[in-house]
Amino acid sequence: MKDLKTKSVALVSLGCDKNRVDSERILYCLKELGLNIVTNPEQANIIIVNTCAFIESARVESIQNILEMAEYKLNGKCELLIVVGCLPAKSYNEVRKSLPEVDVFLGVNSENDIVKVIENFYNIKEIKGCAYSSCARILSTPKHYAYLKIADGCNNRCTYCTIPQIRGKYVSRPFEKLIAEAKILAQNGVKELILVAQDVTRYGEDLYKKHRLVELIQELSKIQNIHWIRLHYCYPEFISDKLIDEIANNDKVCKYLDMPLQHINNKILKSMNRASTKEHIIAIIKKIRDKCPNIALRTSIIVGFSGESKKDFQELKQFIIEARFAQVGFFEYSREKDTEAYHFKNRKFSFTKHKRLRELVALQQQITYENNLAKIGSVLQCICDEEDDDNYILRSQFDSPDVDSVILVNKDKKLQVGEFYNVKLVQVENSLDFKGEIV
Repeated sequence: MKDLKTKSVALVSLGCDKNRVDSERILYCLKELGLNIVTNPEQANIIIVNTCAFIESARVESIQNILEMAEYKLNGKCELLIVVGCLPAKSYNEVRKSLPEVDVFLGVNSENDIVKVIENFYNIKEIKGCAYSSCARILSTPKHYAYLKIADGCNNRCTYCTIPQIRGKYVSRPFEKLIAEAKILAQNGVKELILVAQDVTRYGEDLYKKHRLVELIQELSKIQNIHWIRLHYCYPEFISDKLIDEIANNDKVCKYLDMPLQHINNKILKSMNRASTKEHIIAIIKKIRDKCPNIALRTSIIVGFSGESKKDFQELKQFIIEARFAQVGFFEYSREKDTEAYHFKNRKFSFTKHKRLRELVALQQQITYENNLAKIGSVLQCICDEEDDDNYILRSQFDSPDVDSVILVNKDKKLQVGEFYNVKLVQVENSLDFKGEIV
């Protein structure tokens, strides 16, 4: 491995937080291999791009990044360009032919394969591979929070979605390994665990023939240095009374729930092959808020799905008005090959999808602004995520990193990144964020 100590590697990570965790594991293997990890691809002998391919826009972004990195093979130090993740897993033959600049394509869960490719490329005679542990990662987040991927893949088979084809069936990670990984993260300074999977509520059904999310939360809560546990993503079908009670009564569980719904009209939900109905969704939201009135509910919605009529859209719009979510991620329907919905008729024109998207985004911005105005004067426990030239940037339990509101605090007092502070909300900033004062 001595020969590789003179080599540097850069990794570009694209896509979701589940992909981020994969990238962090890759980084660990690269470090174990003896490589020097750099953030600037211009300085790297090896460049790895961990891609996303969920929808067309993600594939375009992945290809743009690959081509950008390929420039460093022509004009920089790069000797080896490796592309991994969802794009090769979805379209291996296509990308291999269309991107000859790339030396090697690998799919998902390819940590050991990457190591072997690098060893072979540099003719390392004694090939050892990586002593890979699923608990071992190099965090790309600030050291005080981390994503804990509790499962991979998906069994839901939504008609618009390519995830099962790319990532495979739902596979829970063993309970004991998750606890061990969380303890290591806590020992290294992590205070907030963000549990992620395509659907965390299904955790355990494959390995243990029962859902064990609540049990997992309870065991994670015993780890002394963990202060917050956050849930991404809970499909409504398996949000049980037991889970709602755990969220409401466990002080370490953030009063925050990301619950992907995609639509509210029963015809569209059925066409999407979603297991919920409008009636069940409304009932579960009411049950959650009855048990935990201050909870921040977030969801995602697909706009302009095939067959979505004006009446269906108005029903969705009315639901958004009445549900008053803390935040909503809106997405135009992307027609994907190799999905059932690709063949559906009555598709919406791009203009219609754009128009409906803009309308819902504007509506939710107003709702978020009104929700935030109602919080002015309240005092919240917040964690300091980072600082810029003018402000410290903090976040409460009601907001997840990178996607929700932040609280800006002037630098008239010295704060420590990664520490908790009581903050009074004094002003709404740009409808989404807040100005705050340390109490």
